[in-house]
Amino acid sequence: MPRDKSIGIGCIGSGFIMADCHLVAYRKAGFNPVAIAARNMERTQQVADQHSIPRAYADYRQLLDDPAVQIVDVAVPPDVQFEVIQEIAKRRNGIRGILAQKPLGIDYAQASKIVQMCEEAGIALAVNQNMRYDQSVRGLKSLLNQNAFGEPVLATIDMRAIPHWMPWQERQGWVTMRIMSIHHLDTFRYWFGDPVRIFASISPDPRTQKRFAHQDGICIYILEYANGLRATSCDDVWAGPALEGAASDSYIRWRVEGTCGMARGTIGWPDYPKATPSTLDYTTIANGPNWLQPRWPEVWFPDAFVGTMAQLLCAIEDGREPEISGRDNLRTMALVDAAYLSAKEHRAVSIDEISG
Repeated sequence: MPRDKSIGIGCIGSGFIMADCHLVAYRKAGFNPVAIAARNMERTQQVADQHSIPRAYADYRQLLDDPAVQIVDVAVPPDVQFEVIQEIAKRRNGIRGILAQKPLGIDYAQASKIVQMCEEAGIALAVNQNMRYDQSVRGLKSLLNQNAFGEPVLATIDMRAIPHWMPWQERQGWVTMRIMSIHHLDTFRYWFGDPVRIFASISPDPRTQKRFAHQDGICIYILEYANGLRATSCDDVWAGPALEGAASDSYIRWRVEGTCGMARGTIGWPDYPKATPSTLDYTTIANGPNWLQPRWPEVWFPDAFVGTMAQLLCAIEDGREPEISGRDNLRTMALVDAAYLSAKEHRAVSIDEISG
């Protein structure tokens, strides 16, 4: 956690992710949101009152002129993000850091421009890849750092869940890959580093297809690593006709197998708003035929959002790169674009083919 929690945070956006996740987490951690801005002033003032934020603005440019704002939390749709961050970088008026919602822009090319703008302006940029701060994801990373499982052999994520889609997705024509799969792709990168290549196969979600045209409803992909590790995910947002009258069976499960042990876990997010902590079970040769089962009370939504802001505040305090920096996130954005290209051309695609 940062030593100084008094740094003023300006929040751009007043939708669900800001009102019900970011600001809940910030207040719980003792952070200092001092202003909020969004186009719907009535809604913005409502969120400001709910979270005891002293100033509300109808125009985000007014927020950027607020001298108390040193960190800007940008939670706007990806096709609006470039304009907002460009304005922040252009002004350079005491703003020290930006926490940008994922995805960072609409594609790798735009994300690259955003990163360059912030670097030239001397502003620390972090991307809100909040699944990295889910407790089970973080716990597994700690075990991997300890080499608890030996050489990783196979990693899987299986998501069967029906998200609540945002209105702006219709104009983008996106469903799963840049909204849900990006979390899993970034998590694989966090756990194991960059793969050499990805092979992806996608098809529309029958339910969402009735609302708007898209390609990436159900997404299945395989990551190939140079050391022989294979990582794969099935991201199924159809998840059966549960909304049409059948029984529901929603979950996110992950599993990692190594030469000396293995781990399995669940992500509690599909139960939201019911507070369901994620889980982690693991077994190793050294510990014998037992499952070790650490548990915690915190949940991904909203508790993981403490971590995404805290790491930015800590990076600024210490004069270092954020853990989830814009520069690092370019590799996640390249992997997402590689998945789209793979699905389109029915072939494996390397990250370097996108990032050059």
